Amino acid sequence: METIYFVLPAYNEEANIEEVIAQWHPVCEQINAEGNEAHLVIANDGSKDKTFAIMQSLQSKYPLLTPFDKPNSGHGATVLYLYRYAIENKADFIFQTDSDGQTLPEEFWQMWSNRHIYDFQIGTRGGRQDGASRVFVTKTLRFVVWLMFHVWVKDANTPFRLLKTDKLIPILNVIPQDYNLANVAVSAIAVRWHYNIGWYPITFRPRQGGVNSINMRRIFKIGIKALTDFRTINRNLK
Repeated sequence: METIYFVLPAYNEEANIEEVIAQWHPVCEQINAEGNEAHLVIANDGSKDKTFAIMQSLQSKYPLLTPFDKPNSGHGATVLYLYRYAIENKADFIFQTDSDGQTLPEEFWQMWSNRHIYDFQIGTRGGRQDGASRVFVTKTLRFVVWLMFHVWVKDANTPFRLLKTDKLIPILNVIPQDYNLANVAVSAIAVRWHYNIGWYPITFRPRQGGVNSINMRRIFKIGIKALTDFRTINRNLK
């Protein structure tokens, strides 16, 4: 039997969270029906709305759901928190996506079928529908990753990835605990260490409800700090 944790960070997602749970919980149920073990874990990152209250109210309806409430620390730090939680609970695999409804559960199954072939499997967002500014940020990140790590990563920050836990653990050991571009660092290090990575084109829809909490000013601030943290990661790698 293999254990997989589906981990999702959530921040001010009261408009989306119920539908996202309704979409991903059946995936966990199907995996369990096949003789494996799946859990849906969502960490509320200090939301100012009713996100956590909604998750709590849905626990009886969705028994494989585990909601957490934690102080706000940002998307990347929350992703790292969830990765470590899954590792502590003996997950064999970890699947990470976001709580805004932009990804499709049916596209997960191609990764699950190939879970023994690849170390990591990561989605690539071609023809994405979430705005020109986000496309610009993704392309800029690709260039920055090349400058800092000397590797070319197709889509470093995609929130749609299936990871083997034993391959993720050594990467987490070199990433600062509160790092806000966690998936970028994970992708870059995996490529640099020559992991066997499967890349899959995925659908990436517009946000399904609510307001995006990330704007260009905040992205710029995160980017400046990320450059410093990239240098720290590079020192750790050496």
